[in-house]
Amino acid sequence: MNIKSKVFQSFDYLLIFCVMALVTLGIMFIYSSGINSEGFNVSSEYSKQIIWAGIGLFLMVFMCLVDYRRLTIYVPYMFAFLVFILIYTKFFGRYVKGARSWLGIGKFGVQPSEFCKVIYILFLSWYLDRSKNEEPRKRFLISLCIFLLPTGLILLQPDLGTATVYVPIFLVMCFVAGVPLRYILIIFLTGMMTVIFAVLPLYQTEIAHSNYLLINVLMSQKLSILLIAACLSVAVIGFLGKIFYPDNKYFYWIAYIFGIITASLILSKICGKVLKDYQIKRLIVFLNPDSDPRGAGWNIIQSKVAIGSGNIFGQGFLQGTQSHYRFLPEQSTDFIFSILAEELGFFGCLLVFALYFIILLRIIYTMRNAASNFGYYICSGILAMFFFHFIVNVGMVMGIMPITGIPLLFLSYGGSSLWTAMICTGLVMSINSHKFEL
Repeated sequence: MNIKSKVFQSFDYLLIFCVMALVTLGIMFIYSSGINSEGFNVSSEYSKQIIWAGIGLFLMVFMCLVDYRRLTIYVPYMFAFLVFILIYTKFFGRYVKGARSWLGIGKFGVQPSEFCKVIYILFLSWYLDRSKNEEPRKRFLISLCIFLLPTGLILLQPDLGTATVYVPIFLVMCFVAGVPLRYILIIFLTGMMTVIFAVLPLYQTEIAHSNYLLINVLMSQKLSILLIAACLSVAVIGFLGKIFYPDNKYFYWIAYIFGIITASLILSKICGKVLKDYQIKRLIVFLNPDSDPRGAGWNIIQSKVAIGSGNIFGQGFLQGTQSHYRFLPEQSTDFIFSILAEELGFFGCLLVFALYFIILLRIIYTMRNAASNFGYYICSGILAMFFFHFIVNVGMVMGIMPITGIPLLFLSYGGSSLWTAMICTGLVMSINSHKFEL
């Protein structure tokens, strides 16, 4: 087989078509988002997005033609560079929207935490592949350290939205790698309960306007410390019981459950100190947007108005009012789907859903047929990232998810997220093209 025919056989044409269709839709509605109420385009974002899409296409093809298995040589050095660049960004990056998460010269800037997702997936895949015969607890703890290092550095910027994307990637990759479910649930349950314990006091003061005993305990400094001490004591008793009575599983589960509760209570206190006011407001308005309709709840309310006004067939391309009259903030990035829904309606939304569904199916197909565990794990991480971005962003603009600032991949304005998504697509195609090679 000559080189030219091998190159063309490497491409997953259905995957490329769906990706480029989404990118084209993104450029169209980034252009629409720049139209003002007088019908003039006052933004150059769409022209920048075209340039970024062209570069992204090159990166996607390049990654497709690279044998992904050769990356195992460079992955540890890439992860070391990831840590370095995140530390550098923390101290020398630009402040954008309350976070020091950008690097650049002049008007040109990139968001390193977006590109770091690719390196993070590659390094975690590399470790999970090499450690398949290790003791499960050790394997999980090292994987957890790989997860916590970049995530912690991103939280220090602080960029909460981007950091949350690393969580489902970690959970899904550990799950498909055969890490025991009870270890994975520790991270999932701790995260969920931390959010619940952090939000409950806000719910009582800002929405419910009622007194609940448990929430009053969480709000009281002394009582919450006593509660943490009590839960910790029970967890320690369970741990000691497991040591002295190893055959009794009740002690294990007592330590397991109360350990999670203790960790969640402590982390919720830290979140209350670390989270900024606007991040707390986002959690409140998710529960009840009308609690601050002209402030933090404005985004969700206007987004739902835009989506609802699209009806079945939409108002027509460039005919949207919510965006052109500037009712929607961040309309070319976080709320790009709202503009699309307003102008193309229900059928336009179905088209986007179908394109994403096909992309996810192609990743699953490639994952199932990967020739190596390394490729299998890479696909699982990319699948988790794409799905999480899609479900959170669409859920966010519909008001069924908190506003986190996570872009809709391939559609939202921004070179960093677009290039990251297209590099990942190229990796999937590279894995697919080598599926019959051992």
